[in-house]
Amino acid sequence: MAARKPDTLQVSCVQMHWARSIECNLERTLAYIASAAKAGSRVALFPEANLTSYYFPYLVTLDQEAVADALRRTCAAARQHGIWVIAGTIRKTRDRYLNLSHVISPAGRIVHEYAKVNMAGRDEMKYCRGGNKLSLFEIDGILCTIVICRDGRHPELYRLPAMAGAQILFHPSCSSDEIEAVCWKRTSGRAQQPVGPTTKIFHCVANTVGQPPDGKQTSSGSSFIREPAGIPLAEAGYYQEEMITAVLDLSRADRSYAIDSMNHPPFLAPYWRKMIADMKRRANTKPR
Repeated sequence: MAARKPDTLQVSCVQMHWARSIECNLERTLAYIASAAKAGSRVALFPEANLTSYYFPYLVTLDQEAVADALRRTCAAARQHGIWVIAGTIRKTRDRYLNLSHVISPAGRIVHEYAKVNMAGRDEMKYCRGGNKLSLFEIDGILCTIVICRDGRHPELYRLPAMAGAQILFHPSCSSDEIEAVCWKRTSGRAQQPVGPTTKIFHCVANTVGQPPDGKQTSSGSSFIREPAGIPLAEAGYYQEEMITAVLDLSRADRSYAIDSMNHPPFLAPYWRKMIADMKRRANTKPR
């Protein structure tokens, strides 16, 4: 008999520095996994590229076996503490790099991977190519989806999964930019806009803080967990590494706005259904 889907899910979002070494990043990741488990969370969400860093002058020099080992040790920590972990790497492929989120089960297995679709910034556009699928996966029987940073500006990437049943959007991010641009992001209402008011699903953001070695950029912080009406359940600050935690009442994520869009106007309905079917067929394809 299949296990009953839970009524709630406790999630921790970890806000980390975006331009540290892989050794430092791994140490902080393992510590935060333990902290999330101690807090009673079922899921620990980490920022974009939390293991490799998002600082390209550094990450492109990394030995890929070191990256694979960091991911293996993160899987082992998920198994040790019995929680779900969503971690990030930027990894070399046969031609370019992929910006990846890895969904790790409490058994320590990578059960889903998503590659960022929309590149952001000169370095990422230079080194990376986009993925070719949308994210749809289950955590304890709860349908979920992922977008990475800039992907959140493209609502079709999470709206289609919401139409298909996703109740939670996990949004790892690194909103690093020139200092003036980050200041504008903060004063204009965050780097990431809440998706609940247009979909009626939960939105969990793990963002970054800090500056790279040359001091030319910074990151906007402000990680958050928001419920389906857009109301904040937990928020992080601008400057410091920290972990925020909230309990998600899944009955509130009824996806009603996304469902309404599937039927109105009627002439779009068959196109939505076809896109949803295509998305589901690709969901388990491994990014390469």
